[in-house]
Amino acid sequence: MAKPASPRSRQRRRMENFRKVRSEEAPVGGGAEGGGLGSGPFADLAPGAVHMRVKEGSKIRNLLAFATASMAQPATRAIVFSGCGRATTKTVTCAEILKRRLAGLHQVTRLRYRSVREVWQSLPPGPTPDQKPGDPATSLSVLKNVPSLAILLSKDALDPRQPGYQPPNPHPGPSSQPSVPTTKRSLGEPAAGEGSAKRSQPEPGAAEEDRTA
Repeated sequence: MAKPASPRSRQRRRMENFRKVRSEEAPVGGGAEGGGLGSGPFADLAPGAVHMRVKEGSKIRNLLAFATASMAQPATRAIVFSGCGRATTKTVTCAEILKRRLAGLHQVTRLRYRSVREVWQSLPPGPTPDQKPGDPATSLSVLKNVPSLAILLSKDALDPRQPGYQPPNPHPGPSSQPSVPTTKRSLGEPAAGEGSAKRSQPEPGAAEEDRTA
């Protein structure tokens, strides 16, 4: 007798007849990839802080170009990189690169969960088991809790006692001069320039032989 399918397996087979249309996240600020800070884990920041909303399809080059130009302005004292789901890795990358470009930034990292609503729609030709031919497309709404990461970088000093605080990276020291490469030589073999100098000097007894000749 065949083993009955589990509820998870039945749900997976049913979702094969659907495609994801869009994902709706909680608003965190204006703009597509930059703008006001708005609500979030750092809602108490002073006005003028820049919020970089990192998405899975965002390009790191474009994000860092906008972030670097914004932090170059004296009025901009702080910037926040935030991303959820698969964009968390890219969020960390943007923050680390900006810290290397601009020394002396204080950092606070906050990890939380956000609710993301995914909207799925049934595929057109083949109806689902619960759908008859000719019926309109069926839509499903799935609510997920995904990890979200927010990284604050500030020019001004922050409270080191708060969770997730990291002090500024030390200034890189001056690069050391590269050492002169040395070639391997066998024991007793003169170094470069040493043999020619010795050959230019007369050997002991050579002057006496010239006088007696």
